[in-house]
Amino acid sequence: MTLSSTAHDTLLTLASGGEHGGENHESLSPLLTGGGALLALILLLWVTTRFNRDR
Repeated sequence: MTLSSTAHDTLLTLASGGEHGGENHESLSPLLTGGGALLALILLLWVTTRFNRDR
């Protein structure tokens, strides 16, 4: 087995969900996860702009 074929097999395993057979977790809502990430980034942007004011 070459390195590229091993990497390819690993990526296929990860993309298919690994041991779980690709089942989606119903407790993880993509909308909630994306909204939370967006909110966190906006909060970090706001904090950064507060500390970066010219005085």
